[in-house]
Amino acid sequence: MRIHVLMAFTLAAGFLAGSGAQAQQPSPPAPAMQPAAPASSPRPEYGLAIDNEQAKAAATAAIEEAKKNSWRMVIAIAGTDGELVYLEKMDGTQNASTALAQRKARTSALFRLPTKAFVDQFAAGNIGFMTFPDHARPIASEGGIPIIVNGKLIGAIGASGGTGPQDGVVANAGAAAVK
Repeated sequence: MRIHVLMAFTLAAGFLAGSGAQAQQPSPPAPAMQPAAPASSPRPEYGLAIDNEQAKAAATAAIEEAKKNSWRMVIAIAGTDGELVYLEKMDGTQNASTALAQRKARTSALFRLPTKAFVDQFAAGNIGFMTFPDHARPIASEGGIPIIVNGKLIGAIGASGGTGPQDGVVANAGAAAVK
């Protein structure tokens, strides 16, 4: 009796698997790999690293933008090497935002790109960067922006605490304030 039941389950499972395979549509081909930055706009060269005065100016402008919109944020400023230069956390900001803001600033400085470039790549199915070792893995979360002065990257700003687009607005305000 047990063998008959087992055989019936086996046959039914095989039948269902076979019929399911026939009903499935083939997967669409994976999207072609798109470059993170257009070839016509090369990534900026590195310049002298951001100084404390510039870092504070970026953070101040970013915090002002966040306050204007009633968003609670953490602002991190990294030098050209991706290391933290300045950090400011607004009262009431979620604790996870501290690490995220730092990762966004680091990613943007090391790769000389806004972190949104990695968001777009991830959305397109291009996830090869996820295999990078931990110390070099970029974060695919909007809110990291390179800080460019006189055509040279001097550091980057990371903002976290809001939605991705909110983080991007705040980071852009901070980056634009540096002269």
